[in-house]
Amino acid sequence: MKVVDVAVPGARYPIRIAPGRLDHLDEAIPPNATAIALVTNPTVAALYAERAERALARTGRKVVRIDLPDGEEHKDSGTLNQIFDVLLSNGFDRRSVLVALGGGVIGDMTGFAAAVYMRGIRFVQVPTTLLAQVDSSVGGKTGVNHPLGKNMIGAFHQPVAVEIDTDVLATLPAREVSAGLAEVIKYGMILDADFWAWCEANAARLRALDRDVLGQAIQVSCELKAKVVGQDERESGLRAILNLGHTFGHAIESGLGYGAWLHGEAVGCGMVQAAELSAEVAGLPREDVARVRKLVEAIGCPTTAPDLGAERWLSLMRVDKKAEGGEIRFVLTPRIGQAIIQGAPRDAVLRVLERTVA
Repeated sequence: MKVVDVAVPGARYPIRIAPGRLDHLDEAIPPNATAIALVTNPTVAALYAERAERALARTGRKVVRIDLPDGEEHKDSGTLNQIFDVLLSNGFDRRSVLVALGGGVIGDMTGFAAAVYMRGIRFVQVPTTLLAQVDSSVGGKTGVNHPLGKNMIGAFHQPVAVEIDTDVLATLPAREVSAGLAEVIKYGMILDADFWAWCEANAARLRALDRDVLGQAIQVSCELKAKVVGQDERESGLRAILNLGHTFGHAIESGLGYGAWLHGEAVGCGMVQAAELSAEVAGLPREDVARVRKLVEAIGCPTTAPDLGAERWLSLMRVDKKAEGGEIRFVLTPRIGQAIIQGAPRDAVLRVLERTVA
């Protein structure tokens, strides 16, 4: 088992990475917990809920399962209230613990419910998608979508543990694997040129779910994210670089409707667009833009964005947490392994859209 520690002001917790962690979830539950709610969706529940419930039952605490509808389109306040309905009707108190068993949607909603139920209770992340394992389960960002913007309603609320069972990836559809790999290669592009080159060399093995290569990718991704989150928990500065590709990517998701593209697919395509914009305004060599496009293609993500119309693109990108005073601010890469945050001239953004949209 590999353990990555996350330390932020006022909180410290482990990310445990190993095959079979689903059978040891009782180890993540604080000893003074009074009850446990396992939050999942029908797709994940059919595969893993029984094992998770069996492990949690070893705590001797009452375990209640909450099945939420599956998909990004259900990541909203209405679905969130389903969690509260069950917690309140079952008398869950401030020492109760929520366990998020699923991908990023389940993790984000469960974390937000934990952040606001009785003004804050504890929760455990048990991510079952690659994207959730390397990104959304780590760092305490929780929330739901609004029709006018993705993840605009939320809170920072750290889990007490992240339990990563690498065996569950064997049941992941190929499209979900590609979406998760977009977040893996993102860490190399913004923080570690050597890791980026390693991903280039191992793209085929990563996509094929080679156990050794994938385990290393998960560990390094978690270590890099933990390092950033430890320096900037609430995204007041450095942590914003983790949003590489997200300004373009969130526009794709909002413009097409949540769920049409997977989040990682939109981020992968958004990374290509961010690389193109980096070449325009931040000095990224054109040969590195080609490397980005080639690796995004190699992991199986789209590299051509949908045609939303230029003004619609700009409008959607203004609804972004990095925007300041109505100015769109982008995560850009002057070179692979380094990231900055800055605005860009409108004409440069439009040129990028012309080259990347079809």
